[in-house]
Amino acid sequence: MDSEILILSDQDYARLSMFTNDQLLRDELGRATVVAADQVPVDVVKMNSRVIYLDKSNGLKREVELCFPEEADFKLGKISVFSPVGSALLGLKVGQEIDWPFPDGECRRLKVVSVMPAS
Repeated sequence: MDSEILILSDQDYARLSMFTNDQLLRDELGRATVVAADQVPVDVVKMNSRVIYLDKSNGLKREVELCFPEEADFKLGKISVFSPVGSALLGLKVGQEIDWPFPDGECRRLKVVSVMPAS
């Protein structure tokens, strides 16, 4: 994983901390800097952000909205924070990259290209 700082709002941290069965997400929460929701910079991926990211392993750019599992809808581009991409992107800022393991055993390098509030 990258050694760069992750930033999470206190609200996202509190809600996500209730889910203790996902080791990778738990590790990410453990290394995050937690700040008040209104102090999270606009260029940081948070819950309900729309994110354009680049998967450097295959050169593809994708736009997704990061959400909780009950709101996930692949057809609308809404991905769960518990998906590999969702867990990887959470807390990163524009320009940051992270190496993240995927269920197929491949490790992919993802880069945050842009962050927007949910539509």
